[in-house]
Amino acid sequence: MPAIAAPILTVDQLTVRRGSRTAVHNVSFSLPAGQDMAIVGPNGAGKSTLVQAILGLLPYHSGEVRLFGQHSDAQSAPLLRQDVAYLPQNFLADARIPMTVMELVGLGWDRLGLQLPWVGWRDRRNAVREALAQVEASHLHNQSLSSLSGGEMKRVLLAYCLVRPRKLLVLDEAPAGLDVNGEAEFYALLNHLKQDQGWSILQISHDLEMVRANCDCVLCLNQQLLKQGSPEEVLHPDILNAVYGVGFAL
Repeated sequence: MPAIAAPILTVDQLTVRRGSRTAVHNVSFSLPAGQDMAIVGPNGAGKSTLVQAILGLLPYHSGEVRLFGQHSDAQSAPLLRQDVAYLPQNFLADARIPMTVMELVGLGWDRLGLQLPWVGWRDRRNAVREALAQVEASHLHNQSLSSLSGGEMKRVLLAYCLVRPRKLLVLDEAPAGLDVNGEAEFYALLNHLKQDQGWSILQISHDLEMVRANCDCVLCLNQQLLKQGSPEEVLHPDILNAVYGVGFAL
């Protein structure tokens, strides 16, 4: 029988405290390779805290995180994160910083260049141009970040993720601030890139219809893991009413 590939991400009995408060308690799950997993739950449920602890941006009190089959702790997390792309909820570009789109996307390549010093500037330029082309943003390459619309910035950030190979894409309410059409375009592009790049995706979302339409599995979180499974299992009216309050599912 063929060997079973290790999950992209495994979280085992993870507990995270924020000061004296327990923000995440005893959470366990795994993300199979090639899957799109959503984390849902009410405001203050610990969703962003969980993601930041997984990425090594917050310390955790107890439990274990394994990325790509390797234990992730304070020492190993920075190295393992090189194969992870993270899109936060908000990315604010200071208008006083004269940075162009190509310069921002190129920052994603520079970390690779530091590891491979023989890689030349032509390789960098070509990688940046190819990444922008993949997100249909080639026309933006010389624009300043401060001039971009919300939808354009999302595309540029996806190009930043594409400029070097990644295994896991983490989104924290990434479409926030987009209108209905912009959000639909973002997810259409994301689904295309998932198939083309073979990404595994872990995303926080409040848009349950988007989760139902696009995600393979769902975690329902409110400090503890209340339910995990397919969208049909987790986004059931009885579960939504229990988590968000009676009448929410309507």
